[in-house]
Amino acid sequence: MKIAIIGLGYVGIQLAIVFARQHETIGFDVDENKLDAYRLGSDPTGEVSRLELSSATKLRFTAESSELVGCDRYIIAVPTPIDSAKNPDVEPLLSASRLVGHALGKGSIVVYESTVYPGMTEEVCVPVLEESSGLIWQKDFHVGYSPERINPGDPDHSLCSITKVVSADDHKTLETLVGLYGSVVKAGIHQWPSIRVAEAAKIIENTQRDLNIALVNELAVIFDRLDINTSDVLEAASTKWNFLPFRPGLVGGHCIGVDPYYLTHKAQMVNYHPEVILAGRRINDQMGNFIANKTTKLMSQLGISTAETTVNVFGVTFKENCPDIRNSKIFELLKKMKKNNYKIDIYDPYASKDDVLSKHRFKMLNYNKIKQKHYDCVLVAVAHDQFKSLDLNEYCKDEDTLVYDLKGIFNNKNYMRL
Repeated sequence: MKIAIIGLGYVGIQLAIVFARQHETIGFDVDENKLDAYRLGSDPTGEVSRLELSSATKLRFTAESSELVGCDRYIIAVPTPIDSAKNPDVEPLLSASRLVGHALGKGSIVVYESTVYPGMTEEVCVPVLEESSGLIWQKDFHVGYSPERINPGDPDHSLCSITKVVSADDHKTLETLVGLYGSVVKAGIHQWPSIRVAEAAKIIENTQRDLNIALVNELAVIFDRLDINTSDVLEAASTKWNFLPFRPGLVGGHCIGVDPYYLTHKAQMVNYHPEVILAGRRINDQMGNFIANKTTKLMSQLGISTAETTVNVFGVTFKENCPDIRNSKIFELLKKMKKNNYKIDIYDPYASKDDVLSKHRFKMLNYNKIKQKHYDCVLVAVAHDQFKSLDLNEYCKDEDTLVYDLKGIFNNKNYMRL
């Protein structure tokens, strides 16, 4: 069997590696720099090791669309972002579908792993495949949907250790895909005959988490006005056996902060205006401003003037232990603080300095420069493992320095927490 993986991000590279241990596999991506890194044994996403890359003996990387011709299985794992109006940006998915359609042959199966709204695979992607290929769906080719569940920066929950949901457009294709994924995913396969159900299941996984975080974020805003420590409240409430351990914070990245908009977009297409989901999104989207304003308030209480105030920010990626800065809400916080004339230094051992500068116009410093300086405010924004061993007192200007531990990674009552 010959397999093509379209899109080599967190999801695609893991798929390519596990399948290439058994089958001839083409790893396709339009980013030549990323492909060069993979060829040299380095993973820009930080998800797979050099040893894992070397184990994929039947894997070939390419940006040439002609090399996709003749594959038996096509797996599309491209991003599904939102635009500036927070509507689904489906162009990456449509582009990948056209790409595969031009290479598609009779008897092939196309599987989508990208997050989409219910019905998108069959209503939007299939017509593009038919038009680009000149073939007829369910006669000449078939499609399946198997939503990705990879958790970036989490080595305990990788492709092979998470139950895989698999769906397809008919029973025979479903059996084929269950066998294909079952050969590499040891955690088990949950097969479902309806593609729409599988699409919906994926999208509510992140929507549910988004809403739970929105609840504790709103509680944090309320308790701040009541002069009650939110962390203390959550610690007390968590002594009840069925209390869910969510914490307030910034909700960024390419999943939790994005996927709910795909569901609400589809809901509005069928004349239903979602209220709870969009309310949760509004709450989470305003947390950057809330934290910036609270930081200013706390420094004022400590007698720290906002004029020429120095701030050290540890971490700018959207989550811990990963290099991804896509849709990171840390930058909204930084921009708000910059408007207050703060002098901001940034350090993140995972993020790319070039990406941070080119995409957000913030310059990151080397750790050697950070540790030589002292600040009016030290803000730990991301819970990287490397930060947990830091002695934050080394970066404080004096005893009045505000230490703001956004993620609550330090067990220190003197540090401010959300």
